[in-house]
Amino acid sequence: MSTSDSAVDYLWRGAFTNDEIHALHAEAFETRLFDEHEWDWVDQCDTYSLGWVVARRDQRFVGFVNVLWDGLVHAFIEDVMVDAALRHRGIGVGLVRAARDGARAAGCEFLHVGFDADLRAFYIDACGFEPVLGGLMDLTSAD
Repeated sequence: MSTSDSAVDYLWRGAFTNDEIHALHAEAFETRLFDEHEWDWVDQCDTYSLGWVVARRDQRFVGFVNVLWDGLVHAFIEDVMVDAALRHRGIGVGLVRAARDGARAAGCEFLHVGFDADLRAFYIDACGFEPVLGGLMDLTSAD
């Protein structure tokens, strides 16, 4: 499945390289640049994800979202990333819509996302998620 919007192609389970995604991840989350020996995104997505969406503009890797699932009807989006030079142009929304469509086509009935308060306008207003109660437990903190 592939969709296109404003010269950006959104590819469900689209091909990407570890070099591409490590660079985008470092930029999006302001972390150090990992390499495929530390984390093999391609293998991890192939093995554990329901799917993912790759955004390309003129063949250039400009966005990504991972779609995890419970094996039945619940899908979860993680790691929405857009090239910093192209943010605020609708690419993130396009990624989420393509993830929604891919999860729906796979038989999922619900799409979940967790986010920090500063991203509320993006996920609730722009992408159409409904606010729900939830919780988070930090497993790295002491009891």
